[in-house]
Amino acid sequence: MSLLYNLSIYLYALLIRIVSVFNPQARAFIQGRKGQFDRMRKAIGKHDEVVWFHCASLGEFEQGRPVIEAFRDTFPHYKILLTFFSPSGYELRKNYPLADYVFYLPMDKKRNVHRFLSIFKPRLAIFIKYEFWFNYLDGLYKNKIPVFLVSGIFRKNQHFFRFYGRWFRKQLRKITWFFVQNQTSSNLLNRIHIYHHEINGDTRFDRVMKIKQTASGLPLVNTFKNNQKLFIAGSTWPPDEDILLKFIKSENQNIKLIIAPHKTDEEHIKTLVNQFNMFNPILYSQAMGVDLKQVRVMIIDQIGLLSAMYQYADVAYVGGGFGVGIHNLPEAAVFGIPVIFGPNYARFREAHDLLALGGGFSIQSAKEFISVCNQLLNTPDLYKNACKAAGTYVYENAGATDRVLHKMKEYIVVKKAGF
Repeated sequence: MSLLYNLSIYLYALLIRIVSVFNPQARAFIQGRKGQFDRMRKAIGKHDEVVWFHCASLGEFEQGRPVIEAFRDTFPHYKILLTFFSPSGYELRKNYPLADYVFYLPMDKKRNVHRFLSIFKPRLAIFIKYEFWFNYLDGLYKNKIPVFLVSGIFRKNQHFFRFYGRWFRKQLRKITWFFVQNQTSSNLLNRIHIYHHEINGDTRFDRVMKIKQTASGLPLVNTFKNNQKLFIAGSTWPPDEDILLKFIKSENQNIKLIIAPHKTDEEHIKTLVNQFNMFNPILYSQAMGVDLKQVRVMIIDQIGLLSAMYQYADVAYVGGGFGVGIHNLPEAAVFGIPVIFGPNYARFREAHDLLALGGGFSIQSAKEFISVCNQLLNTPDLYKNACKAAGTYVYENAGATDRVLHKMKEYIVVKKAGF
């Protein structure tokens, strides 16, 4: 199985190179890794003590960010190494100020693992949520470097839990400690006799709580709202945007709509402007000095605004549920507003929880979306209870970061003592 795994890594690397000829994302994946071992050697100081955080992409980074920040505050003498697998995470966070070094994760080949660990010699490695690179796990294990999985989540259809999964289970046991999000994940690990874990929830709740506490005002959004009902649709994709168009066409209550698309490239923004053309949409970047009171649709053509923007929403729609999966529900729910999302939410614990509590609503069509919105707007008790359920849910699930930090202290202290 080890041979097959390593062969799959080489085949994957080859496929990426082929695809990079015509795919910008794949091209960035290749270009960003060129010569980076030399850059790594030049970056690290001779006496630097390193703790390594790995995130697959931007979403996992936001999940791990509270732990990184708490670690920096508690152990300022350690250097923080942050790696990403995908360009979408690396390109947006390569200048993250709390990390001392930010790099792409070299491909999981044995030679790369040896070079990487020889350069940084991390005292501790923290993997966020998932991405089990088995050569890295093996290298860390052989070098007696503790490894944590933070905010991990497991599903019964993963290969660890299949009849052919013996080799994968063996690799999984090389992780020192698992912080898992839910009871299902804990039960699955128990089933394969992995007991070094605890149910710790999701560190994203700590992140969004901090965002709420520190969110700055957005005067343009406040002026645009103008004391009217405001729907904010965040991280949307084309299927979401089609539904939003049908919704705003059906509305006669002068509701205002903000769309913050997942992709903010020029081409997609132009498409959105044309799609909502009958409402004379305003781009956020062009809204300064414009009389926004009569504008019904605003399109956000910048990144980094959405999390603070939700503070002005009366209802939030979170995109992605008609594709690979919904985006960040807690980011909106923390402000105590109902959240609506598409049907593809099976892998997202927070969606199930919010549905059960009455703070979230799943829809499968524009017709259902319009129906849910009308119910929320016209049933004060339903709306009030949904708001309370959403906000309370996030508040009650915060605190995972402190528990992770407490466990990290055990291993950092041991290392500092000379073991």
